[in-house]
Amino acid sequence: MDASEKTKYKLAGAVRELMVFTPVDRITVKQIVERCDVTRQTFYRNFKDKYDLINWYFDKLAIVSFRQMGVSLTLREGLIKKFEFIKGERCFFTAAFKSEDHNSLLQHDFDFIYEFYKDIIKKKYQKEIPPDIKFLLEMYCRGSIAMTVQWVTGGMKRSTEDMAELLVRALPPELAELLNDFKK
Repeated sequence: MDASEKTKYKLAGAVRELMVFTPVDRITVKQIVERCDVTRQTFYRNFKDKYDLINWYFDKLAIVSFRQMGVSLTLREGLIKKFEFIKGERCFFTAAFKSEDHNSLLQHDFDFIYEFYKDIIKKKYQKEIPPDIKFLLEMYCRGSIAMTVQWVTGGMKRSTEDMAELLVRALPPELAELLNDFKK
């Protein structure tokens, strides 16, 4: 890991610690840099704002589970991994999903999974995705994120396996056909 990556993780650690007792929307860059003993200039060299930092950290966590989809994991297995990561970072995700800023993790998570699934579907179609499939995909992604946020902020009472199973079952049939079998 290079120095820049270490700095980013150091900043992510600081924001994670602050999120334990301060709502995300009230955390300042000043608090983050003071907590990990770096300058504001260092922060802004790496991130445009605290939401960019939070979204970067989310990407680092989520990519581990999603990158295996299509290689060795099914959709269900990938979702279980994602929920296990979320559960392992419970404080981070609970605080991050409560933010209402337009740059919040909620929109970033939508963009992330929508593009991920869209790329898989594009490969299967070998051409542009039909508008009705795009509509179903957007609806599914928004719904799955809403249910994930509800699960996280509601105390994660369902098991990760149950959450994954329910999200797989919630797929519209046209999407299920395209997404349940990632292997080529």
